[in-house]
Amino acid sequence: MTDMTSKNLTLPYFKLDKPDLKRVDRGKIFGKTENIAELAQFLQRRNEPQYLYWDEVKHKETPHGFTSEEAWFFIKQFRTIVSRDTPIKSEKGDYFKWIRLSYVDEFLHKIDVSSGGQVFTSMDVLSDSNKQKFISRGILEEAIASSQLEGAHTTRQAAKKMIVEKREPRNKDEQMILNNYNTIFKIDEVYKNQPLSKELLFELHRMLTEKTIKREEQGRLRKNSDGIVVQDQIGSQEYITHIPPAEKFVKEEIEKLIDYANDADDNKFLHPIIKAIFLHFWFGYLHPFTDGNGRLARSLFYWYLLRKNYWTFMYLPISLTIKKAPIQYAMAYIYSEQDAYDATYFFDFHIRKIMQALNDFNEYVVRKISENKEIDKIISTNLYLTDRQKHLLHYLASDSNTHTTVTSHAILSSISRQTAAKDIKELEKVGLVLGEREGKYIKYRATKKLLEALSGN
Repeated sequence: MTDMTSKNLTLPYFKLDKPDLKRVDRGKIFGKTENIAELAQFLQRRNEPQYLYWDEVKHKETPHGFTSEEAWFFIKQFRTIVSRDTPIKSEKGDYFKWIRLSYVDEFLHKIDVSSGGQVFTSMDVLSDSNKQKFISRGILEEAIASSQLEGAHTTRQAAKKMIVEKREPRNKDEQMILNNYNTIFKIDEVYKNQPLSKELLFELHRMLTEKTIKREEQGRLRKNSDGIVVQDQIGSQEYITHIPPAEKFVKEEIEKLIDYANDADDNKFLHPIIKAIFLHFWFGYLHPFTDGNGRLARSLFYWYLLRKNYWTFMYLPISLTIKKAPIQYAMAYIYSEQDAYDATYFFDFHIRKIMQALNDFNEYVVRKISENKEIDKIISTNLYLTDRQKHLLHYLASDSNTHTTVTSHAILSSISRQTAAKDIKELEKVGLVLGEREGKYIKYRATKKLLEALSGN
């Protein structure tokens, strides 16, 4: 399972397939470099739109006269020349490097000029209350997906129902998701205004692991004696994919990570989104706790961006897009660590997942606007409904088994219980929803009138 921490030391260690570049005749290669234009195009195709490793490069077309091994040697030489150091130090003493890929600058500029969230298409037609609803959705989806990446075995529907109905978790998996949800909310409400410190890291770790690990493992750094490794499923086999650094190294480097997160070196500006990605990778590499490292790494990504006022990222559940490609996520770490500490693999993967999350969200907004228009067609012109109420009606009409409560509507819409009750009572008054008591809850469902109107009968 991607991003799982384990004490299972019996699994095989995953090693990348690498060609023997010592056998490549370097003089022969540089004698083949007359066609500069062809070589430049070749390098561009192997670095963008996706930063490729040897396992894919060897199957691609090579420049005229080059073997696959010679082409890979040429790629490696070019990458070494144009790369720059990150502050992330490996346990062996080498610093991870990265290349600022050309496609990234246009995307970052698009984000930067999006004051008020205009990076999102169609957002201008939505009310403030619905924008807040989309933020609540983003937090919920991120909490669920981030936990599932670390092995939480529960469905999205069951997890969502637990949170919106404020039901107590039934097992460790549900507890993980609830912890993640509460932590992201606390980051947005409180922690984004605080500088990072070991105390804050410990507090975040305690929140994320509440009732899921032993108390003596909370709020302390991992020890060598804990025997922690990272395991992932690559293909059909489970492997050890990362052996975290020794505790002495972690204690030293975690202080540097904290300084970096707090922008201690103001003389070296780096775009906040790039820094947030590096924090994610750095924390994952150090793996400083016995459990919860992946969730905390992704939480730090959001913490840093919210601290830098990139509030639009609250709409985007990045872990949801990562969860659709768990092996790619694992391999992004593996490539970065095992291919000469080239963190560009992880950087490229993460940026592309942000772009995908942005596209997914825009499609979601357009779909919701379309659903609102469907509701408008069947409602009397004398009846005014908010976008929030229209979303609720479409949700209830989407499945005959679907229901809502005042509590769940309040949580999902990020409104008070009083406002949620008012929304539902207005819909009940005009015959679009009907409430029935089931135990301690009153559950509201779509009426026959609403279902028939939407079906066109």
